[in-house]
Amino acid sequence: SLSLHPSQGVSPGDTVTLCCHLPQSAAQVELYQDGLLRSYKDMDKHQVMAEFSLVCVKLEDAMKYWCQYRVLEPPGVSEKSVPIELVVTDHRYSPPNISISHEKIVEVGTNVTIQCCNQGYGGIIFLHKDGHSAPVQHQDPRGGGTATFILVAVTPADSGTYRCSYHPKASLFVSSPLGDSVMVSLVSLILAVSLHPILIVVMGTCTLLHSTGDERRSCGNLVVAVVRGCTDALTFGLGIFFVIDAQNL
Repeated sequence: SLSLHPSQGVSPGDTVTLCCHLPQSAAQVELYQDGLLRSYKDMDKHQVMAEFSLVCVKLEDAMKYWCQYRVLEPPGVSEKSVPIELVVTDHRYSPPNISISHEKIVEVGTNVTIQCCNQGYGGIIFLHKDGHSAPVQHQDPRGGGTATFILVAVTPADSGTYRCSYHPKASLFVSSPLGDSVMVSLVSLILAVSLHPILIVVMGTCTLLHSTGDERRSCGNLVVAVVRGCTDALTFGLGIFFVIDAQNL
């Protein structure tokens, strides 16, 4: 198998390492670039991985790569590895626009919509999440320049920062720079007050879209409302407790 390091965010001038992992020892490992032999390495008897470095990457290096190996006993050549794509960022392309569904607060389990526009260059649009080595979704908006990504039934695992990129139709192994980000933040609140013989449990959950002051105030208002509700309930409960206690005297 063949792996690529780094696997994304490669710009012209960077160094990229391609690692060919072998299931057995081999005499020689070959690296192919879009069907043409790019490089090869003679292997020691106990080596099971060959590394190939692309120094000072150029836009012309953006294409498919695969590897295969040769053995001496019995003489033969392995099958080709699954191809991987080296995608290089071309900063001449404008970053994509991004927007998120207008709801300021959504409950866990609802859908969140993120839209990305490829600035009219066509091609495939990718949705990235910070901390993930590969795009989480992609879409080819044929006949238009906007992709609509839906986070279905959001959970705490969907919290994070999202961005978009696109591969222009004219150069599918070239990428635009990442665009601006939007944030999906999950805030959960669980408050519990226990009285004998009364148990009061208050729960609240909200999700923030964008990290703006309005959304923070909205969730803050929810927390304040819940706390006030707990305070009122506590006061009421204590009153009942003292009345019952007085009646028992």
